[in-house]
Amino acid sequence: MPVPIAIRNTGLVTSIGLTTAATCAALRASVTNPTPTRFMGVDGNWIMAHQVPLAEPAGDVARLVEMASLAIIECLEPASPQACDGMPLLLCLAERERPGRIDGLDGLLMAALEAAVGARFDRKHSAIIPMGRPSALLALAQARRLIQDYGVPQVLIAATDSLLLWHTLTAYGDRGRLLAEHNSNGFIPGEAAGAVLVQQADGRGNELLCLGVGDASEPAPLRSGEPLRADGLTAAIKQALRESGCEMHDLDFRITDISGEQYFFKEASLAFARIIRQPKEEFDLWHPAEGIGETGAAAGPALIGMAQTACRKGYAKGSRILLHASADGDVRAAAIMSWTGGLL
Repeated sequence: MPVPIAIRNTGLVTSIGLTTAATCAALRASVTNPTPTRFMGVDGNWIMAHQVPLAEPAGDVARLVEMASLAIIECLEPASPQACDGMPLLLCLAERERPGRIDGLDGLLMAALEAAVGARFDRKHSAIIPMGRPSALLALAQARRLIQDYGVPQVLIAATDSLLLWHTLTAYGDRGRLLAEHNSNGFIPGEAAGAVLVQQADGRGNELLCLGVGDASEPAPLRSGEPLRADGLTAAIKQALRESGCEMHDLDFRITDISGEQYFFKEASLAFARIIRQPKEEFDLWHPAEGIGETGAAAGPALIGMAQTACRKGYAKGSRILLHASADGDVRAAAIMSWTGGLL
C-alpha cells in the first residue's frame, strides 16, 4: 500500500481572496463576487465572471504567472521563495484541447515562474500536468512517487488557470455552458491559482494526510451523447478508497470541483450511490466553485486548501474527506484525505 503523504501548506489566489485564509473565510461565509467582464455574451449582456483583483499585467501569460507566483510565495511561508531551489514543481494547467488555450503555454510558464519567484526548480523531476480540473489530484500521486521512490523530501504542486479569454468564453457561450439569465444549466467562468507543498508524513499530528489517490477514464464524458453511469468517477473513487484502506461510509464529507452544470452534479450523485454500502445521516457536498467560479486547473488546490483550512480551523464535518474532480473530457480523479489532529 502506498505511504501517506502530508500536505504541509497551501496558497490560493482567487476572486474572493489573495490568500488561502482569505479565500476560505469568504467561502465559509458564502461570499461570492462575480463582476462584468469586457466581453458580451450571445444574449447581448456582459458576461459575468470571477475576476482576481490584481493590477492588470501586460498579457494573459503574465497574469497567469503573477497569480501562480503569489500562491507559491504564500505556500512556502515562512521560508523565502528561494527555499524551493532544487525542488520538483508539478505545474497543473488547462487541457491542451481547451478552446482558446494560449499557444505554447506549457513552455512559457515554467521559466517565467522561476523568474517570478527567483528560484530554479528541479528539472529532472518537474513536470507539466495539463489535465484541467483533476490535475492537482493527479499530481498528488506523482508527488507521492517522487517522495517514496526517489527520496525527494518535498514537492511543490502549483496550478494557474483562467477561462476569461475571448476565444474560451465564446466557445463556452456558443455551447450553452455559461450561466446566464436564459440558461440555468451553466457555470460562471473564473480565474485563480493555487499551490500545495507536500512531504512525507512525520507523524507529529495536526497534519492533513493524503491516504489514497485514484484516477480513471469516463466512457460517457460531457457532450458525448452517451448515457451517463459515472463509471469513471466511480472507478477513481474506488481506487482511492482501496489505497486508503477506507470504505465510503468511513468518510465524513466531500469537496468537489462541481461548478454548476447538471451533468457533474448527476455524475457525483451516481458515483456516491454506486459505492456507498451503509447509510449515513449526512454526507455534505462542498463545492468552492460556488464562491470562486469555474477555475479550471486551479480547482484542485482549492479543494485541498479548503480541506486543510476547515480542519485547522475546526469547522470540518469530520476528519476524513473525499476530494474528487472531473475534466470536461474523460479524465476523473479522487483523493482520500485524513486530518490527524483533533477537531474543535
